[in-house]
Parts: sequence; structure tokens; C-alpha cells
Amino acid sequence: MCDEELSEGEAVGGDTSPLLSQQQPAGPLAARHCPEDSYNLVYIIFFLMGIGSLLPWNVFITAKQYWLYKLSNGSSPAAQEEPHSDLSVMLCLILNYLLVNRFSSRVRILFSLLVILVVFVVTTALVKVDMSGCRMQFFGGTLASVALVSGASNIFSGSVFGISGHFPMRISQAIISGQAMGGTLSALASIVDLAASSDVTDSALVYFITADVFTLVCIVMYLLLPRLSYSRYYMEVAAVPCSESNSHSSRSESTSGSVPPLKPILKKTWVLGSCVFYVFFISIMIFPALSSGIQSMNKDSGSPWATTYFVPLTSFLLYNVADFCGRQVTAWLQVPGPTSRMLPLLVVSRSALVPLFMFCNYQPRYHLHSVFFAHDLFPVVFVCLLGISNGYLGTLPMIYGPKVVPRELAEPAGVVMSFFLTLGLAVGSAFSVALVHSI
Repeated sequence: MCDEELSEGEAVGGDTSPLLSQQQPAGPLAARHCPEDSYNLVYIIFFLMGIGSLLPWNVFITAKQYWLYKLSNGSSPAAQEEPHSDLSVMLCLILNYLLVNRFSSRVRILFSLLVILVVFVVTTALVKVDMSGCRMQFFGGTLASVALVSGASNIFSGSVFGISGHFPMRISQAIISGQAMGGTLSALASIVDLAASSDVTDSALVYFITADVFTLVCIVMYLLLPRLSYSRYYMEVAAVPCSESNSHSSRSESTSGSVPPLKPILKKTWVLGSCVFYVFFISIMIFPALSSGIQSMNKDSGSPWATTYFVPLTSFLLYNVADFCGRQVTAWLQVPGPTSRMLPLLVVSRSALVPLFMFCNYQPRYHLHSVFFAHDLFPVVFVCLLGISNGYLGTLPMIYGPKVVPRELAEPAGVVMSFFLTLGLAVGSAFSVALVHSI
């Protein structure tokens, strides 16, 4: 067994989960020495694909002023896209699970990337086109584009995270860290756009071209994976039938063309999945609906910091940077382990962050008139805690999930964990509306 896999088993507290104990198949592959990830190329590729899984969606959000400009009749897709995207995400993740054995991950990944690329090429081509005569058609097309990109992005991320279940945990961590970096890059782009005060169509053109290029990069990177000895080794391991010690029924259930068995996956992962759900439920309930409404105590001073940059810096950029740092820490530290009772306790303890944000200087206030944390430093500290804890406690159960099931169920288990994450985002998003109106 590879040194990397041995250290991985120790990192999760000596866990003897099926995947960890059966990573090496019998036969010729068992005798082959596990190759090294030269120059961390495979890690970098999965990191880039993690960025690519969220960057297209973040581009749509970052270009909010462009949508307002195009739809100058007052309708903004940014105000309406969230429920549509949540529905398409849930349906696409369910579809991804049902098709995980009917279509290879290669087909699902390349198809979803091509859908994203086509949508963004069309969107890019329309940036400089005058749509004033057909705003409603443009609005309908934009909503359809949002649904397509959101659904395809989640099929892509779910499939990539699924195949990462066959690799050591550091590869799953690379994807999740890449997703956080995608959010950070979008937040930086938004701040640069504010500072430059450039034409909205020029900014949108840069955003969309960036998405076009990065989607192409993701396609090239994915096609490069089988050519690298490190990734090829784990892909071949995943393709080898399980040892005879596994039950025949378990193998037959996971054969090509059938729907993966959900019950054994949930039996092993329901606690980890619940942790993922609750982490992102709390995070999206606070960020961005609540956190972006917190204003500087010095707003009346008229300084650029208090009026223009306070929310973009303290809410969006700081949260994404803290989230990235929390996810990156899991590359070196995986505590508590997948079976530890401390993990659910730490996840539930994040509930305390909700009242902390509610009693910052959120404006306007209609019901709770008291502001207990009347200093600009408080939201900065709270956002850091929210981001770091989201990154760390959200990543751990995500990378543990595919490791606590038999090897042949690792990929569908990764899709299931992605479903728990998206479900947390959808439910938390709905609760955030009630939370904001209660202040």
C-alpha cells in the first residue's frame, strides 16, 4: 500500500473503512508501485476543476450591474434566479446519481462542460448587442441560461467529486479548495470593477470571456488526467473488480447500467451528510443575505471605506478568503475523524453565529432595534469565524464520505455528499429570507 494511503488512514484516526482497507486490488495492480504525483500536477488539475465548477455561476452573480443595464425596465435576473437555480441544481444532482452507472464520468463531465461553454459563448456574443427591443425575450433567455449553467455546473462538480473518491483524500480536498478560490476570484473581480468604474458592458465582456477560457482549460485538464501515471493508477484501481471478500450482491448492485444502491450509502454516510447539510445551511442563511446588509458604523462620514468598500471587503472578499483558508487547512489536518462525536458537535455549535450577526449593525431594522456589536471590527471577526469554520467543517465530512463506503460505491457516495451540500444551500437560502425579515 502506498505511503500516502497509509498516512491517510492514520489521519482519520485509524479508520478501517472499506475503501481504505480495499484500495489495493488483487492481481497485477497490487504488485505495482503507487506512482507519485509529480509536481502535484493531479492536485493542481483537480484544484482548477474545483474553480471551474463554481466560476461560471459566480460570473453570472458578479455581472449583476450588467443584467440591470440590459434589463433597464427594472427586472433583474439576480433577484429571481436563486429559486430557479436551486430547483435545477436539485434535479440535476438526482439525475447525476441515477446516471452514475449508465454513463461514464467522462461522458457526464465533458457533456456538462460543453453545455456551460456553449451557454457562455452565446452570452459573450450578446454583450455588445442592443437588446432594448426584445427585453422580455432576453430576460427569458437569461433565466434559461442561469438554469442550464447552474445544473450543468452541479453535474460537473458532482461527477468530479465522485471520481475523486477513488483517489486519496488530498484530491477531494483540492476540488473543495478550488471551489473556494473561485468565490475569492469573483469577489476580487467585483472590487476591482468598483475601483475601476469601467463601462458595465466592458466589465461583463471580461467576466464572460474569462468563463469561456476557464471552461476550455477545464476540458483540456480533464482530458490530460488519463495521461498522468498517478491519476491513471487510481483510475485503473477503480476499474478493477473488488476482492472476493466482498459480497456478490454488493458487486452486482453496482454493475454498469444499474442505479447505485442508496440504502448502503446512506447507512454509512448519513451522519457525515447531515454535517455537510447543517454547515452550509447555517452559512448560506447568514452569507450573503444577512452579512451583506451589515453597514459600517461610520457610514455617515462619507469615506470610501465606509460607503463603497465596506460590504465588498468585509462580507464578500473576507468570507471567501477565510473559507479558502479553512478548506486548505484540511490538506494537513483532519481532526476530528469521520466517526468522532466531536464533528457533529462542532457543526451544531456554529448555530451561535446567527445571533452574533443579527445584533451587528444590520440595516434596515424593523423588529430588533438593539445593536449590541456597535463597532466595525465585530463583523470582521464574525465573518472570519463563519468562513474558516465553513471551510474546515464543511470540507472534512465531504472528503470523508466517499472513504467510508465500499470502493465500488465511492463515486455515487461523492454524488450523494454533493446532494447534501446543495440541499443545505437550498434550505438555508429559504430560511435566510425569514431571518432578514425578522430583524
